[in-house]
Amino acid sequence: MLVPVLLFLVGFVLLIKGGDWFVDGSVGIARRFHLPELLIGATIVSIGTTLPEVMVSSQAALQGNAGISYGNAIGSIICNTSLIAAITITASPSKVQPRSFVLPTAFFFAAAASYALIAWTMGRFQRWMGLAYLAVFVLYMVVSTMQMKKHPEMAEENAEEESGEKERSFAMELLLLVIGAAAIALGARFLVDNGTKIAAALGVPDSVIGLTMVALGTSLPELITAITSLLKGHGSLSLGNIIGANLFNIVLVSGAAISISPFAIPTEKTVMGGVNSSMVIDLPVMLAVMMIMCLPALKKGELRRWQGVLLLTIYAAFTVYQFVS
Repeated sequence: MLVPVLLFLVGFVLLIKGGDWFVDGSVGIARRFHLPELLIGATIVSIGTTLPEVMVSSQAALQGNAGISYGNAIGSIICNTSLIAAITITASPSKVQPRSFVLPTAFFFAAAASYALIAWTMGRFQRWMGLAYLAVFVLYMVVSTMQMKKHPEMAEENAEEESGEKERSFAMELLLLVIGAAAIALGARFLVDNGTKIAAALGVPDSVIGLTMVALGTSLPELITAITSLLKGHGSLSLGNIIGANLFNIVLVSGAAISISPFAIPTEKTVMGGVNSSMVIDLPVMLAVMMIMCLPALKKGELRRWQGVLLLTIYAAFTVYQFVS
């Protein structure tokens, strides 16, 4: 048991550092070829912070492990919102610009509603559904970039965050890109393989490990971004990144996993005399925590401390439920 736990933790470290190196290398190369800062922030950086989830879910899909593949995406959304965003909101409630939240929020709820509807009515995902989610991802990236070009003030904070970086040689940028991608791939392999072993040793379903431990590990880049943004006084940037990451967890992470290996919703964990826990707990919690965070922000243009406290309470209860029920 000790070796799988240690390798599981090594997987976490490789995912986090690999993501950092990949983003640093790819951003440096993109700038070297004079790509607009706006395009870099809207595409490379956003995708880079989601790569751990993509690799873990894709690796799990290749191995036929639907529990981790499904649990990682849904669990990451719950973790991003009710832990990471909740910490930001609780520590520093702030006013937000509703306009910057409308596009990712609308895309997220459209994608999440379709995902939940498919799960509730069909119980499994077909390959064409995964390809459709990937098409939505491309559409979102195009629309998002066009919107930021039309309203460049929405990207000012991103520019501020990136302005202090040191210039590297092309060889170093290329090396960071390659090593980062390799570290992410290896970390994902360690996480999936040893997460499965830990689940078996603890006697819990793979989906529980995916919803909790794996989801938390792959969400660490968002946590680091949130804390850094909060310390620099950019709470809105932190929350915007989290909403975008949550959207990517459905259209990119799940889309890639479903396209690689279509899977059925895990049925190992049940409640209330045999009802699938995913249907009545996981998916409703995913939708509920996003509503608690987003709707007041869109309506009143501000986030209140009570939202953060409520979200943290939900996350604690959700995590405890996964392991004790």
